[in-house]
Amino acid sequence: MKKLTILLSIATAVAMSASLFAMGAKDSQESKKVVLTMGSWRADDVDQMNNLLAEYSKVAPNVHIDFKPTNPSDYNATLRLQLDSGTGPDLMYARSYATGQELYEAGFFADCTDIPGLMDNFSESNRAPWTTKDGKMFAVPFAAVSHGVYYNKSVFKKEGLSVPNTWEEFIQLCRTLQSKGYTPLANGVADEWDILECFFLGGVVPDYVGGAAERVQYEKGSKKLNDAAFVAAYQAMAEVAPYLPKGFEAVTYNDSQILFNTQKAVMFMDGSWTAGVYSDADFEWGVFALPAPKGRKTVICFHPDMALTMNTKTAHPEEAKAFLAWLCTKEGATTASRNLPVGYYPMIKYEIALEDAHANEFLSLNTGKDTDARFVWPALMDLYAPMNQAVISVIKGTQTPQQAADSVAARK
Repeated sequence: MKKLTILLSIATAVAMSASLFAMGAKDSQESKKVVLTMGSWRADDVDQMNNLLAEYSKVAPNVHIDFKPTNPSDYNATLRLQLDSGTGPDLMYARSYATGQELYEAGFFADCTDIPGLMDNFSESNRAPWTTKDGKMFAVPFAAVSHGVYYNKSVFKKEGLSVPNTWEEFIQLCRTLQSKGYTPLANGVADEWDILECFFLGGVVPDYVGGAAERVQYEKGSKKLNDAAFVAAYQAMAEVAPYLPKGFEAVTYNDSQILFNTQKAVMFMDGSWTAGVYSDADFEWGVFALPAPKGRKTVICFHPDMALTMNTKTAHPEEAKAFLAWLCTKEGATTASRNLPVGYYPMIKYEIALEDAHANEFLSLNTGKDTDARFVWPALMDLYAPMNQAVISVIKGTQTPQQAADSVAARK
């Protein structure tokens, strides 16, 4: 009996030791897990990004990426404060063109040029927004967005209306809708940025001024920002003003979304990123390209919106670089496209099928048309604020189109 007791004690001790060893091994594995943080201005995308990062954890089980977004309007200032104080995220969204390049030149964004797949799997035009003058890449292109007019198909069908083919037809459509008691357009100006980025730069400017080839002429100074084309673009915004919601001065971007979603406005000039907001709408809707005036070609604003980069001061450069390299593969880009919000389009060379019908409808607007980034982004961001105020002044009637164009040209 005594011998049996001794044997049982030994067995128990061995079992406990094995259990403790296993627990120790598990704790050791957990302690080896690298945690990275990711900064972003897309505060609405927490669920989607967490899904994407969960998929990446299957590829790199010892890496956890914590998505920590900031409100869009606060992102630039917050990120700069974090980077200046040494508390910046390991990975972060990078804005295109000068805004992103400034942080690269300040030593915060890493040189991503040698990340596998980056130079081969993205076209030169899709790399351009995150390329320095000496050919260095400071981020991996992540997603582009498009712009167009959301419209209530149910109302169009009820009233026997058709999608307009010219600007003149678009204004006539607005006039007809108003005469029938509808609010034609949901756009307001309270948040300022959306009337500039979505309506003016996202539709009117490329239609009236032209696409990339024309934009470059303004950047070089060969064409003036108060020429006849630009004056006509501001005039177009003046023509839109009567068809905005009553009290449009106080209508926020969120208000505009609600006006369209509740069918209190028939159309809404906006970006593709909003498509998911109307996924549960109880009416049929679609999108069409804001048409150019008669005699001109309609140009689509297909804007390179966001890229991902890494912090030069990250404590885990290899893990951060590995994630960016994964986004440069077909597998990574496909996984991202499935988890990005509706209306964000992968920029990689591989053909990737989209599942959402409205996302494909938006993307189809590009077919057979020239596309370009928002006019001021590539080289004229110093004109963003004055152009924004000029557009709003024209809509409010406090400046004529000529005065608005002159006010912006004077800042160049």
